[in-house]
Amino acid sequence: MKKFMEEFKAFAMRGNVLDMAVGVVIGGAFGKITTSLVNDIIMPLISILTGGVDFSAWKWVLKEAVMEGSEVVDPEIAVNFGNLISVILDFIIIAFAVFCMVKAINKMHDKLSKPEPEAEETPEEEPEPTKEELLLAEIRDLLKEQSK
Repeated sequence: MKKFMEEFKAFAMRGNVLDMAVGVVIGGAFGKITTSLVNDIIMPLISILTGGVDFSAWKWVLKEAVMEGSEVVDPEIAVNFGNLISVILDFIIIAFAVFCMVKAINKMHDKLSKPEPEAEETPEEEPEPTKEELLLAEIRDLLKEQSK
């Protein structure tokens, strides 16, 4: 059991596991912010455009509720597509924010990893071949002609 606990501790204390835990906590908080943005700002604006209908109340009733007086005997069965649309908008906003963040991080990473441009160096001209090199080239060319 002691070995198991040591292995678990080594696993849990790895850097990437801790980073992932921080990401999950921040993601949960960011999710609450976007949910509030969708429910409290975007959906009321959409409701105005649709004639003041409560967007989250949009549903397709499959079976009406059975009532006896004010008591519900059999609850209604409905497909709440207004809530689904709200959650889809929530996802799109989160995905867009994450895309923008990753794009900014990649851009910053590219700037930091790129070597700074140095003053443009003029390419040095190849030095003229020496007399020995010219002579060796002539010999090579003559040998090629003889072997043909």
